[in-house]
Amino acid sequence: MDESSLQVQVVSAAALAIFAVFLVCAGLWAARRTKTIDEFLLAGRGVGAWMSAFAYGTTYFSAVLFIGYAGKQGWDIGLAGIWIGVGNAVLGCLCAWMVLAKRSRQMTRSMGAKTMPEFFQNRYDSTNMKFFSAIVIFIFLVPYSSAVYKGLGSLFNTIFPSVTLNVCMLIVACLTAFFLVAGGYLASVYTDFAQGLIMLFGIVSMVLIVAFNPIVGGPAAAFTRLRDINPDLVNASGGANFPFLCANILLTSFGTWGLPQMITKFYAVKDNAAVQKATVISTLFAAFIGMGAYYVGSFGRLYMNGLPDGGYDAVVPRILLRALGDSHLFSTLVLAVVMILLLSASMSTLSAIALTSASAVSVDLAPHAIRDWEKKWQMAGTRVLCLVFVALSYVFAVAQIAVIVSIMSFSWGIVSGSFIGPYIWGLYWKKTSKAGAWAGMLGGFLTVVICTAANTAVSGFQAAIGNAPLFGVAAMAVSIILTPAVSLLTKKPPDAVVEKAWIGL
Repeated sequence: MDESSLQVQVVSAAALAIFAVFLVCAGLWAARRTKTIDEFLLAGRGVGAWMSAFAYGTTYFSAVLFIGYAGKQGWDIGLAGIWIGVGNAVLGCLCAWMVLAKRSRQMTRSMGAKTMPEFFQNRYDSTNMKFFSAIVIFIFLVPYSSAVYKGLGSLFNTIFPSVTLNVCMLIVACLTAFFLVAGGYLASVYTDFAQGLIMLFGIVSMVLIVAFNPIVGGPAAAFTRLRDINPDLVNASGGANFPFLCANILLTSFGTWGLPQMITKFYAVKDNAAVQKATVISTLFAAFIGMGAYYVGSFGRLYMNGLPDGGYDAVVPRILLRALGDSHLFSTLVLAVVMILLLSASMSTLSAIALTSASAVSVDLAPHAIRDWEKKWQMAGTRVLCLVFVALSYVFAVAQIAVIVSIMSFSWGIVSGSFIGPYIWGLYWKKTSKAGAWAGMLGGFLTVVICTAANTAVSGFQAAIGNAPLFGVAAMAVSIILTPAVSLLTKKPPDAVVEKAWIGL
């Protein structure tokens, strides 16, 4: 091992150790302040603006963005991939907070709902709807959680050649499980804040180092050099990739409006003043992270002559290694920060999904199956379930079970497509009926199922996986349209149910 490699490993190991100590301390601190299920799931509904904004942003962006997704979009589409980051900031954060946050916060307080399935039960007076939504969350979010590990291997294996991807994933799983099981959402929001700061520093460093490296020559030179390779790489609309670009913008931006691990962040904000501040903070955070990641990914063809071994997942790591190819201490420190950035992005998303999945079972399903569950077992059961779901995410990621990988490809679209219509209309329109909500929920769910089956029959399952973003967008549209259409034709909800939901609005 040469001296520069040893320096990188020592600095990176030290950074990882410091980060791990912080996470353990955060978990222990939060555990002493988490006594009830409301505190465990929502931090007592008293989370401030900065913590709420960073919790939302760090959950939004996992390591998949920084490595696989940014590398793929940058390689295939070029600079136009930045529009996905813009869409995430404007539609996925700014508009989501403006449209959903205040009403979600107030309505869930009025109805006493701690989870999205409980929202559906109380808003539409339907226990069966709660059961169905909880089952959808369990089936499709747990496999999706295994995707958050994606992208860790390439960079970690380069820094620590003797450490396998499975060990990297195990580190993430163990650290996440500890602080989440100990302190629940309170521990999560504090660690998310620290992780968000690391992500911001890391992405700014990445952009500056990669864009102003002589290989790129700055933004102006980069434009010219990419255009010389392929004019479509600097086409503002993405050229031939325009339909796929639009589908990704819509799915990854509006998709958050129906994802329970994102929506429940609004339930925990302490007041409307915090909502207003968090709206701005979250949008700026998303703009930096999303646009920065896709900007870095767009330079892949300048740093490499062809797609590297490891495919799209290896694009961004190779860019970083070439841009930070010297043994200077600064380069070593930046590489260590990027490593922690990937850990942070993975842990924040994993903890949110695990907490959402655990609550779907412990709050929405178990009380109806086990006597005295809420009084005697709910807190302990929720902690155990968090541990189980983090463990399952690791097992699924390691085993790469075919059926799990298949479910994972459609998770985002099918969950958001099922929930987005009943949730948005339920917040704003008093005449949204139980039948309308069921139509939106089942319509979105079946849209993905039917489209996938039809596409598989015609072109094969791999083609269906490639079209998963389009199916997800179609499912969201169906859910949003069917919910009010069926509500107009069916019996309106009882006045007592609606008035309870509208208290304080």
